[in-house]
Amino acid sequence: MPKTAKKIVIVESPAKAKTIEKYLGSEYKVVASKGHIRDLPQKKFGVDIEKDFEPEFELMPGKEKVVEDLKKIAKGKTVYLAPDMDREGEAIAWHLSYLLGLDENEENRIIFSEITKNTIQEAIKSPRKIDKNKVGAQLARRILDRIVGYKISPILWRILKDYNTSAGRVQSAALKILVDRERQIFKFKPKEFYKIFLKYMEQDIPLVKIDGKKFKKESISEKKKEEIFKELENAIYSVTAVTEKETKKNPPQPFITSTLQQSAISKYGWSSQKTMQIAQKLYEGIETKEGPIAFITYMRTDSTRISEDAMKKAHEYLESNFGKEYTGHFKVKKSKKKIQDAHEAIRPTDVFMDPKKAKELISGDALKLYTLIWNRFMASQSAPSKYIEKTYTISDNNKKYEFEAVGRKRIFDGFEKFWSSSTTEKEYEIPEKGILENIELKAERDETKPPSRYTEASLVKEMESKGIGRPSTYATIITTLLNRKYVIKEKNSLIPTLVGFVVSDILEMNFPEIVDVKFTAHMEENLDKVESGEMDWKTLLKEFYAEFEKFLNDTDKKLKERSMDFTYNTDISCEKCGEKMQLQFGRYGLYLKCPKCGENKGIQKGALGVTIDKKVYLDESFLKTEKGKEEGIGRQCPKCGGELVIKSGRFGKFIACSNYPECKYTEPLPARGKCPKCGGTVHKMKSKKGKVYYKCSECGEMFWDEPSDYRCPSCNGPLFYKRKNREEMLYCPEEKKYFKESEINEL
Repeated sequence: MPKTAKKIVIVESPAKAKTIEKYLGSEYKVVASKGHIRDLPQKKFGVDIEKDFEPEFELMPGKEKVVEDLKKIAKGKTVYLAPDMDREGEAIAWHLSYLLGLDENEENRIIFSEITKNTIQEAIKSPRKIDKNKVGAQLARRILDRIVGYKISPILWRILKDYNTSAGRVQSAALKILVDRERQIFKFKPKEFYKIFLKYMEQDIPLVKIDGKKFKKESISEKKKEEIFKELENAIYSVTAVTEKETKKNPPQPFITSTLQQSAISKYGWSSQKTMQIAQKLYEGIETKEGPIAFITYMRTDSTRISEDAMKKAHEYLESNFGKEYTGHFKVKKSKKKIQDAHEAIRPTDVFMDPKKAKELISGDALKLYTLIWNRFMASQSAPSKYIEKTYTISDNNKKYEFEAVGRKRIFDGFEKFWSSSTTEKEYEIPEKGILENIELKAERDETKPPSRYTEASLVKEMESKGIGRPSTYATIITTLLNRKYVIKEKNSLIPTLVGFVVSDILEMNFPEIVDVKFTAHMEENLDKVESGEMDWKTLLKEFYAEFEKFLNDTDKKLKERSMDFTYNTDISCEKCGEKMQLQFGRYGLYLKCPKCGENKGIQKGALGVTIDKKVYLDESFLKTEKGKEEGIGRQCPKCGGELVIKSGRFGKFIACSNYPECKYTEPLPARGKCPKCGGTVHKMKSKKGKVYYKCSECGEMFWDEPSDYRCPSCNGPLFYKRKNREEMLYCPEEKKYFKESEINEL
């Protein structure tokens, strides 16, 4: 550290530290806490409910050295705390202040929405005290989530044994949204209807009015269609009116967190988590040939506000590159819900860094996302696009039926130079008056469609509209649902699994407030009140726990008395007696049991099914195969010559002889990854004391954890499958780091 550095600025990430340090003089040293420092304990509840919800914090694993180094660096220096400007960042600043022994009333907190020279230098001149209200809001959220997770999850574990279950306050409400939509789709019955139109010179002109009134397109039944065709059997069609007008298409608002995620998911097929990871790098700073550069403003925001300076520079860019007619009159879209207006919308830190210039400094996904953000911001500051809209009205000779063709021609592209519009150009070749010859009346059969499944983009939009979660939580909520296997992703659609349905049912039956969307949204409003100083954070917790405890005690009593009804009937018939089977909760997972003859049938983990009124409608393809129907591996049993098949047992899948129980030959199933040393096949083994380990069949190398075929993104070493907090993750023994499989897949 330079000898002249008398002031220390602490941020979260090393990338951000590097970017900020170049904007401050030699008297400043910028260091990183490398994320969160302190949290509630991992292995115990950590909240004393009897003592006014007093939290117990401890250093997070691996942070001891970081804190030790920070204390050494900060000793005798002026310290500025500069984590992110949201609640989470404020809480990190509060924890750092405590650990470094700083005066809690000292004005040492600096915030900024963009990492640019002017903004950083201005921020360092205007430090403030740590916002205790903001910290209180974050503490309340963290403790609420801890209460729900620690008090309800064990109940789920007792019911759904052998599943990686958990109950999260906001994730449960999001799961309920997905479950309700899947039920709507399952119950949906299509209704047949007909679309009627005129065919003229290969142009389809739809029927829009009957007797001067508009009608619902679904209202034309086959009978009604026949009536219309009979009435129009000898009709003569004429153009009765042509109107022409100029219309405007207004530009979109700049990105907020939710709309950024929606656009990146739709355009690039990224997950919300990947989008936020790339946006974080663009905000904190990316190493370029010109040094570290921060490309965008803070990416966790629900405000569409833009600073006057940013607006002015956008207009300068538009005027100098395209002409004054392209500059717009930006208005912030009004929102009914409270927004965090201290944050601006997501925008480029420098509008003159257009995608062409950015391409010289960054590439790949970072360039893709920056281009998306730059284009959206420039579109928001541009003028509306303009169209000439021409409407042709065609009627039969009795003037009972009206057909309408609407043509559009763009006369000024405006914001569409940067951002495509849903409005499309279309021209019709239709005379402006007179009878139309060679015209044909046609009908097209159609049927109503069920509501669409949610994608990550549409779920984020729904959570935002319902007030569930906040900008910083959308990606985490979806990732948790996928990791818990409550939901699977299929062709971008999010589909709740049978376990997801059962968990949602259990929570709704016993903890209705936890899955209630309105209650969850109301809780978010109360957290906003804590932040604004309208409510004390401990008062919020007391009010919540008073009601929650009643449900908790009632559920616990039911479990002890074995009075909780877990019975689900199913639509699956028993192969032995024909009776409808029932869903059971067993030691090794869900299975089916016949109430008449006792026959059992296994269900695969990740099975899809729908629960409605205590009945399960199950996809039979997820039932476990019976003897003689197991998946063969193409080899014979070395003991008796029978076919070797894959079976499922208490400790997972294994290879066994199909002639069991006459022949009891078994062998372990190969591991999912090859041997990191020689590339040979690795088998799962068990020691005499029952401890599981893995051994290479070729070089004999042994491992305590199952090898994978993934490599560590940091050191390129082999990654192993390992459980952490009941969740399977990828572990690098060299770096001692955990990774989610979804993260590695996306790199």
